[in-house]
Amino acid sequence: MIKKICVAGAGTMGSGIALAAALNAIDAIIFDVSENGIEKAKLSIEKNLQFLLIKEKIKEEEKATVTSRIYFTTNIQECKADIIIEAIIENITVKESLYKNLAAINNPETIFASNTSSLSITQIQKNIPHPQRVAGVHFFNPAHVMKLVEIVAGIQTSAETIATINELCIQLKKVPVFCKDAPGFIVNRVARHFYLEAMHLVETQQIKIEDVDMLMENAGFKMGPFKLMDIIGLDINLAVSQSLYNTFAAAVRFKPAALQEQKVAEGKLGTKTGIGFYNYTPQNNIQ
Repeated sequence: MIKKICVAGAGTMGSGIALAAALNAIDAIIFDVSENGIEKAKLSIEKNLQFLLIKEKIKEEEKATVTSRIYFTTNIQECKADIIIEAIIENITVKESLYKNLAAINNPETIFASNTSSLSITQIQKNIPHPQRVAGVHFFNPAHVMKLVEIVAGIQTSAETIATINELCIQLKKVPVFCKDAPGFIVNRVARHFYLEAMHLVETQQIKIEDVDMLMENAGFKMGPFKLMDIIGLDINLAVSQSLYNTFAAAVRFKPAALQEQKVAEGKLGTKTGIGFYNYTPQNNIQ
């Protein structure tokens, strides 16, 4: 049974994964090289816990207990755990460097899991010690709420590693889905056109963003594509499209949308920057 996890990367996803662990009686370490990132993670977790308290999902004493289970650090030497989940930038070289540094201070039984949404687990594990202990564990935002987790096996990932990650998902009260290493795994491969076609309609048919969202929500979707992209982060969503576009030899069906590229270039990344396809001010205007 997993007793302690370490999450490398204190962004929205990293802090959400750590909170999911703490809510389910698992000690969590959040590591980030940026003190500012750590402070933002603390604020994010406090905000989410306060929301759960207001909604009567937890009690005041539970809130304090959950908070006490999370340890924040900028010192990589403190990143020792049963499983380390990486939630950093989508760059294989950077991920490999991080894993090598973490492998040097952890024991050979420690599992290294990547929360990547599109990069190849097989490629990531190639140059890492004990590659059989490397797998993908793709959470969805917000990680402490969303039930689905994709467990991804690279070519060298062992059955024991997959079984342990599955056990962790059960501990976290998640619904694990298994898949072999493939571009976009399952969800991002299927959902890519939910986003790309929506942006294509806006770019070519002069359809309003809010109308697309409204129609999709009325059709039964919990959230329209533009609202969802804002929550995910336009930079992250664009990176997945670019990854699939390159992997599939510039296939037109995966071509990134100019509308999204422009937003990212302008630094309008969604809720995390206060503006994306929507403006998250009291006026909440479309941009």
